[in-house]
Amino acid sequence: HRGTAFKMKQFQVLWWSSVTVVGSFQPTGVVASRRVQVDSAAMSTLPAGEHPFTVGVLGDLHMDPRDMEDSFAAREDFKKMFAEDTTKSQFVVSLGDVGESKDCTETKQLFAGTSDCFALVRDYLDGFEKPFDLVGGNHDLEGIDEFLTDDDNLKAYLDAFGKETPQFCHQVAEKTLLVGLGSTVFRRSKYTSHEVYVDDDQVKWFEQCLKTHPAEDDWKIFVFSHAPIIGSGLRVLQECHVVNGCCWLNHGDHPQKFINLVRDNPQIKCWMSGHFHLSHDYADSITFPGGNNRGSCVFAQTGVMRTASSRDGRRQSRLIKGNEHGFEILTVNHKREGEVRLDATVSYTDVCDTETGVCSVLVFAHDHEDYDHDKWFRAYTPQPDDGCYIAEPSGTLNPTGSPYEDLSNPDTVCWWNLKDGACIGAHNGMLLEYDPSTLAPLGMVVSRDELAGRKVAVVDDGWGGDALVLYSEGDPEATVVQPNEDGTYWRRIVRNKLFRTREKRRAEAAENFLRSVNGADESPVIRSSYGPYTNTAGQAMGISTRAHPVTAKELAKAAK
Repeated sequence: HRGTAFKMKQFQVLWWSSVTVVGSFQPTGVVASRRVQVDSAAMSTLPAGEHPFTVGVLGDLHMDPRDMEDSFAAREDFKKMFAEDTTKSQFVVSLGDVGESKDCTETKQLFAGTSDCFALVRDYLDGFEKPFDLVGGNHDLEGIDEFLTDDDNLKAYLDAFGKETPQFCHQVAEKTLLVGLGSTVFRRSKYTSHEVYVDDDQVKWFEQCLKTHPAEDDWKIFVFSHAPIIGSGLRVLQECHVVNGCCWLNHGDHPQKFINLVRDNPQIKCWMSGHFHLSHDYADSITFPGGNNRGSCVFAQTGVMRTASSRDGRRQSRLIKGNEHGFEILTVNHKREGEVRLDATVSYTDVCDTETGVCSVLVFAHDHEDYDHDKWFRAYTPQPDDGCYIAEPSGTLNPTGSPYEDLSNPDTVCWWNLKDGACIGAHNGMLLEYDPSTLAPLGMVVSRDELAGRKVAVVDDGWGGDALVLYSEGDPEATVVQPNEDGTYWRRIVRNKLFRTREKRRAEAAENFLRSVNGADESPVIRSSYGPYTNTAGQAMGISTRAHPVTAKELAKAAK
């Protein structure tokens, strides 16, 4: 439908903060916002209307049979709200990671992903006494000792919850769909098993769902996934999910496919996710259309209900209440006996021009006491006008005496583009890579210890590209930061959890054996050798397979 203007239900967004209009779509990577006066007659609450619906959204449950008090209390909060709500169409969505990833049963096995876990959670969700569905998270196929394959684990998961497929689609109101996409890979993960991965069959199904429920036919689609999509602009954790390569949906496999679908399909009105165990008490726990071309979609982070799972001490879930005029996104505060806070009111409007992509939104807000805290977990996201961009990187980027002299200083921030299009930046004492399309963080390129005291240079390689070089003045040794085989630079450091678990068990067996040989008082030092090896060698002879220390602790011990 590009190049034509058509009548459709778009929306205005009314959000609680200072008054801002987020303008029309901008070129990729550009954020536009400006202060304006807003007409006092603009709606700040959703008017009553036909086809009402209510959806309770549960973040990472991480249920632990040893500690159920918070989980039961949160369910009672929802049951009370549903009982007081006059809406007939009521639904519950769980965003995955349903079981605790610990040995909860004294079997030396993880509880998450097991048959016992699924049975416990099924009984818990049945207790809401409402229709429900769920999407798989990164821990939901973690039953590695009970099931040999992902397929076996997935089948047990689907059978336990009465699902035919990892994805779901439910119509909750006139022309209104709830759509879920679930993770299906754990043992088969090429790198970290905690990447939330939606397989190709689900992506094709999702594309077909969008095609058969188009915006011009007035469809509204609410999407649910465990992890957010790249380009959503939601708050992320740099030193956890970003550097470990498990931040975004399909983080390591062309994650931009999802934001492109959002941009091309204005019927996608809302996308809910969990994964980060962060509350809703941050300005960017909800993001709106406009910045970085987020289509016509409101993105919302969903917190956790268990104290043991919370990163910031909050215990929160989400609530969606909608009708023909739009929808509201609310916070359910389980630390305050289910107190409900209105976070955003989204009102559908009538016209969107797909040639220009103009879909302006109104953002109304006021300060709330819940935002008065100092736990501001966040990853830096470059912006074209942030004053930190190095426009023509050539030679040393951090010469002595320059503002960027010490790139290992956590307060030093800069970023640049290489000739191959890669976007590299310094933040929090590391070099990171950012997605060129959305400027969202992808992962770590150079760690703090390697960057400390080094100069960073961008050098023409003589073949139309750049070489990213680390060096120290007066030192003959330099490091070329080579791109990965797919052209990206961020390092896939964290490996598949199945293999890591088995390797740790072998190392533990070796440690016990060494004690049996050398005496119980022995303090064994166990190292592991690995393959494949990454280097420029053309043949194996002459390459050592010797195990080397790799962690900071191991390196310090070896230096002594």
